[in-house]
Amino acid sequence: MMNIPTSSQPRVVIIGGGFGGLSLAKKLKNKNFQVVLLDKHNYHTFQPLLYQVATGGLESGSIAYPIRKVVQRLDEVYFRLAEVQRIDTVNKKVIADIGTIFYDYVVIATGSKTNFFGNEEIKENSMAMKTIPQSLNIRSLVLENFESALLTNDINEQKALMNFVIVGAGPTGVELAGALAEMKKHVLPKDYPDLDFRKMTINVIQGANQVLDAMSDKSSKAAEKFLDKLGVNVWLNEIVVGYDGKTVRTKSGREFQAETVIWTAGVMGAPVEGFDATVIQRGNRIKVNEYNQVEGFTDVFAIGDVATMMTEKTPMGHPMMAQPAIQQGDLLALNLERLVANKPLKAFVYKDKGSMATIGRNKAVVDLPKFHFNGFFAWFVWMFVHLMSLIGFRNKLVVFWNWIYNYLMFDRQARLIVRPYKKKNSESFDASADNQ
Repeated sequence: MMNIPTSSQPRVVIIGGGFGGLSLAKKLKNKNFQVVLLDKHNYHTFQPLLYQVATGGLESGSIAYPIRKVVQRLDEVYFRLAEVQRIDTVNKKVIADIGTIFYDYVVIATGSKTNFFGNEEIKENSMAMKTIPQSLNIRSLVLENFESALLTNDINEQKALMNFVIVGAGPTGVELAGALAEMKKHVLPKDYPDLDFRKMTINVIQGANQVLDAMSDKSSKAAEKFLDKLGVNVWLNEIVVGYDGKTVRTKSGREFQAETVIWTAGVMGAPVEGFDATVIQRGNRIKVNEYNQVEGFTDVFAIGDVATMMTEKTPMGHPMMAQPAIQQGDLLALNLERLVANKPLKAFVYKDKGSMATIGRNKAVVDLPKFHFNGFFAWFVWMFVHLMSLIGFRNKLVVFWNWIYNYLMFDRQARLIVRPYKKKNSESFDASADNQ
């Protein structure tokens, strides 16, 4: 059993301690609810900076924050480390690996997971980057490959060990490519002076006809130009159809010999079991109305990446980013109060605050609702926004110090193989929800 005290207040069970779940839990402070937050990790991950962990720019502890520390000052908020198995909507209970808990209202905020589009070969042999363990695996594999490149006399094998293929040119893909290019230019040649870094190649493969295809044309073109200046090979209109651990194959017939393939080509919702198939929409997301109520329910809600709210303005649902999740969590806290008081609910309206991506040192692109810009100032804005978005003063301080050090010293301190990684280890391909 979860040993949650009985209460006369309505119980809200929140599944997932990501951006949406934590936002809702904090907003329910002193609102006459008993809140139970469930997550399979005891920490919140700031996912936008995972690529910096993977490339040795930051240690994992600087982008993670203990959930218990977030909720410790919130009265009537209880956290339990649990992996939810399913929701019994008939009997109003959540079944997890540590026991069962009854609810008055339940909120699914389980986030998203990597989408391999059903290709098991790619899933088995490539690297995903949605969790801290996965990022640490990438960091270890990258460094291990250079260690192996030192030991081989086979030119083709050495090239494959020093060839990095990133599939998908969204923000994660271009940011990772930029970071690897900066390592190639400033860091790795000093660590491995007896390697010829002209053999190191970074390839970004994109199925669409431009990088950052969800951003403005101006930002997309600027990002591609930045990548080109950094020496990154960008392959547009190429769809990867297979990777056997050695050779990347594309639909057009092009092949890449690479020991490291990082898949950033898509994500999908990570819903909890217990719903009819009609509720699960495209992208494995749960269909909700304008109040974030799951279709057919008044006491079951879904927010963030796992939810899709289809309206005339958003026929595909809202973007799977932090801001929609945070805003939905904030509004849902108000709507739960209104629901208990039998007042009409307020419909969710997404306030688009813009999007951004960084592509190496002094280079970034920013799309705001009214205008777009790129270059050094955009890079500064990107750093400021991400720094302020981190949870906890210590994390802000540590990240800020690391960024200053990396910038001034042209270095990355966290290039450590603290957990050796072997390819085809299933741990790297954890298909469970990232925020559950």
